[in-house]
Amino acid sequence: MAGVGADTLVSPLHDLLGTLGSDAPAGYDPGSGLRAGCAMAEEAQAGCRNALAELSWGWTGTAAEAAIGSAERILADTIGAVDRGIELATSALEATVTVATGAAELKRIIDSFVRLAQQAAPALALPQGQLMLITAAIEHIVEGLDVLTRVTSSLSELTAKVTALLPEPPTGVLPPAESGTVPAAPGGRPAEYGEISTMSGSAAEAGAGVAVALPDGSVAHAPNPTAAEAVRRALGQQGTPYVWGGTTPGRGLDCSGLTQWAYGEAGVAIPRLAQEQDVGTPVDAGSVLPGDLAVWDGHVAMVVGGGMMIEAGDPVSVTPIRTTNGGMGFQGFYRPTE
Repeated sequence: MAGVGADTLVSPLHDLLGTLGSDAPAGYDPGSGLRAGCAMAEEAQAGCRNALAELSWGWTGTAAEAAIGSAERILADTIGAVDRGIELATSALEATVTVATGAAELKRIIDSFVRLAQQAAPALALPQGQLMLITAAIEHIVEGLDVLTRVTSSLSELTAKVTALLPEPPTGVLPPAESGTVPAAPGGRPAEYGEISTMSGSAAEAGAGVAVALPDGSVAHAPNPTAAEAVRRALGQQGTPYVWGGTTPGRGLDCSGLTQWAYGEAGVAIPRLAQEQDVGTPVDAGSVLPGDLAVWDGHVAMVVGGGMMIEAGDPVSVTPIRTTNGGMGFQGFYRPTE
């Protein structure tokens, strides 16, 4: 009667070895590229900090404070990212060593069984020889499973360590407004910030315009649906962090990035730079309406009504209307929709 062959009995050990993947080149360090990137980031951070120090001496005012504060946070985040990167590179190397060590142990177990089978070849035709070979195969497989268990356990610990290094998602930042949706207000009540309802009848004939709900629950009236939509979009970005040069809603906006994006969503293209957003019709301070832009030579904000405007401070927020801004020249109020 034909017995079980050594190749069949050693097959499970080869399967265990296969779970650890292909061999890595000798001396391979998977974190080497990450370490190199971290070194470059450290050099860039040092250069940016020197440039920021020089800038802070010659630029003052509200916009300067906001920009410099944002840059300081970015530099601090860079150092934090470098530290995390180095730890990730270390963990990647440790994982590689763990897998390589486990693979070497499994290969040793396979070689041990193959040698035993070769030495026992003359007796394998007998039932006693078959029994001995099967018993030895079971013992080697159990030893191989122990190796795989240790490797898996070590990798699980490293995975937990790497997961802990990942930054937590920002809180308190509203996502970009989607068409037809409104953000949620504290307490779970659907917010109506900027929700539009078109006036009709005598109100429309009297020029009341388009009603826009404000964060405090009051209602203001924009001169037209386009301005009202721009206000709604801008209000939907409350809580978005200030990022110098930022144009990404929900992630990072600067002053002109906020107003350009909001009006773009309403279908009106306005220039990118704050001082160039003095477009449309000039408006007297006593006649401003929701959607009008307050423009300085280095800053811009959008009137939302009720004596308030929305601007990209840090974060984007609603503030009282003003015409001063850290010594900047005020260019006036403008209505892009006229």
